[in-house]
Amino acid sequence: MKIVVDDKIPYIRETICQLADEVVFLSGAAITADDVRDADVLVVRTRTRCNQQLLEESKVQLVVTATIGYDHIDTQWLDKAGIRWTNCPGCNSGSVAQYVESALLLLEQQKGLSLRQSTIGIVGCGHVGSKVKAVAERLGMQVLVCDPPLQKANSQEPTANSYVSLDEIERRCDIITFHVPLTREGQYATWHLADEDFFRRLSRVPYIINTSRGEVVDNQALLKALEDGRVRDAVIDVWENEPHPDAALLEKVFIGTPHIAGYSADGKVNADNMVIDAICQQFGLSHPGIIAPPALPSDFHYTGSPLDLYNPMDDSQKLKAASSLFEQLRNNYPLRREKND
Repeated sequence: MKIVVDDKIPYIRETICQLADEVVFLSGAAITADDVRDADVLVVRTRTRCNQQLLEESKVQLVVTATIGYDHIDTQWLDKAGIRWTNCPGCNSGSVAQYVESALLLLEQQKGLSLRQSTIGIVGCGHVGSKVKAVAERLGMQVLVCDPPLQKANSQEPTANSYVSLDEIERRCDIITFHVPLTREGQYATWHLADEDFFRRLSRVPYIINTSRGEVVDNQALLKALEDGRVRDAVIDVWENEPHPDAALLEKVFIGTPHIAGYSADGKVNADNMVIDAICQQFGLSHPGIIAPPALPSDFHYTGSPLDLYNPMDDSQKLKAASSLFEQLRNNYPLRREKND
């Protein structure tokens, strides 16, 4: 068996090499049809477009993306071609929740926002949004949740009345944070969910947080809303036209990071283990064992503040100093843990 793997997926190399006769590690953005022609499994991140052009002439039976999102996979074509695909739902949800919590604490410390007197609107309450909701409640915030697909799915449950419309989010919230998948079609399409009309409808002057997908928020509309004073400030981890974020928007936002909200070692290891599970299940292989995240350095000092474990301002300063290093900052990300073991 042959497996082709994105070479920027950390901690997986030793374990995945136990599963196949040949394992080839390549740059995700550079993987070609020739590279996968004789492969049985393709393991990717978001930078590899998995579609007919890449896979039609291959013998690939399984595509696994070590990410929550899968908008880089042409799922309809893979289904039609009989190629199984899977993502890693919820793998880095704790990591993104950590990012949002740290961002909220920084807004309180540096922008004078009183969290306990603020209302946060969570748009999308799946794996990530539900953990962000728990964080916000723990911080004493009033929480409103907008998730029409989830509300419809739970329409017969008592919790169905706990959801609000996007209109109510626009009217009542001091902070609005997005945790939806990127979809371009259908009743619940999220492409440019926050567009010029969205920002024009805002009743308050909220902070905007986006850690979902760059295209969920119209970046030019957000920039204009910031310049016009319709949005107080923003925390942006995902961008349109990655890895080339709009320079003016990056300069304007409070925190701007290179798509690393989910990049804790804990989240990456969760994804690794899901990848290994999927391959073993597909081919009936014996499981080689669970991958564990590395320990924090021995000189790490923890005072009890979440900001000791992760401060997104560090990543923001690096990106703002050299936005051309977007991919390099992502691909060479330092050790970050969600907890102090």
